[in-house]
Amino acid sequence: MMEQEDLKFDRNHIWHPYTSMQNPLPCYKVNCCKGVYLELEDSRRLIDGMSSWWSAIHGYNHPALNQAITSQLSRMSHVMFGGITHQPAIDLTRKVLSLLPANFESIFYADSGSVAVEVALKMAIQYWQNSAYPQKNRFVTIRRGYHGDTTGAMSVTDPDSGMHYLFKDFLPAHYFVPRPKSRFDSAYIQDDTAELEELLAQQHQVLAAVILEPIVQGAGGMWFYSPEYLNRVRQLCDKYHILLIFDEIATGFGRTGRLFAFEHTAVTPDILCIGKALTGGYLTLAATITSRRIAEQIGTLMHGPTFMANPLATATAIASIKLLLASDWQSKIANIEKVLQRELRPAAKNDLVKDVRVLGAIGVIETRLPVNLVKIQEYYVNNGVWIRPFGNLIYLMPPYIITEDELTQLCQVLSNSLRPEFFID
Repeated sequence: MMEQEDLKFDRNHIWHPYTSMQNPLPCYKVNCCKGVYLELEDSRRLIDGMSSWWSAIHGYNHPALNQAITSQLSRMSHVMFGGITHQPAIDLTRKVLSLLPANFESIFYADSGSVAVEVALKMAIQYWQNSAYPQKNRFVTIRRGYHGDTTGAMSVTDPDSGMHYLFKDFLPAHYFVPRPKSRFDSAYIQDDTAELEELLAQQHQVLAAVILEPIVQGAGGMWFYSPEYLNRVRQLCDKYHILLIFDEIATGFGRTGRLFAFEHTAVTPDILCIGKALTGGYLTLAATITSRRIAEQIGTLMHGPTFMANPLATATAIASIKLLLASDWQSKIANIEKVLQRELRPAAKNDLVKDVRVLGAIGVIETRLPVNLVKIQEYYVNNGVWIRPFGNLIYLMPPYIITEDELTQLCQVLSNSLRPEFFID
């Protein structure tokens, strides 16, 4: 009875993401989590196929991460970062920079991925202002991208097909070119950057940077594109004197089979955004990283989140990265990819399915019709899995610790849901 009262209260008073208060989507009350399982209040256990929006790469309730946060809590949970520093921030910076190309030397910590993108945009604009090119204050990106829900991040997210189209007339106007046609697993299409090059040739005087998600477009379409596209974009940015920003918030820390997605190429961006899996899904933390040359040209960056470089978050991030690097993560990702390929590829024969895509620990079924989220979510829960589709995309991004049997169950339940009653015609 109490559970039903709580859920009724939740429905009436708590605004959940991407749903309305007028007719909110159903919520399932989680009691505790362990490993790859979410345990509901009624004791049902669900295999988590989402890694809590791609962040909980080590699963839940991990003793090493629990210890890191508990140990730090006994010293201090938070302290302002203005005029003060602390050991977890210093140690995390050392660790992150050791994983990146040598030109990355300066880190600005933020408290969410969206804010990290905001900081990257501000960095690019301020860099050109201080370089005597104040007119370079516009951005270009590829369609079907997604960079977050705050104002600046929304402005470089597709204004027509993206989830923020309602704000199109409010947001700053930037430039959009078609997303790459070249698939990750296919030959490169030679004219894939033709429209981008034409735009840069015409508008480079006002363009501060190109921003995109390298290799994998996330919430905007779950599209995997050719590494060669990044090579061409880097060449164009250099030719037209435009900065290059990579948003690795969703793809960083192993998700695509490389530690960072841009490592599928020899390309290095000028500014890099990371987040999500940075703390292993424990606390919100993100970072915007750039070279000393760019940082010094920017000068004083007028940005300072209250919880910037939070000690609990940075301490947990250190433990998460150490845990990842100490594990045989590349073999784990390769095994996940193998199972996803084996279990999801046959779905391509289903008339409801438009495309099947697999890369690293990401499996995507693109359907011809949008899902009926309420019905299909209930089906998943009743069959012991947690999968959260959106639009016409049903995807899996499981924790790296998932076993083959658990992943096979996830995939089979997903495949069995590809039936007309779970879609909107």
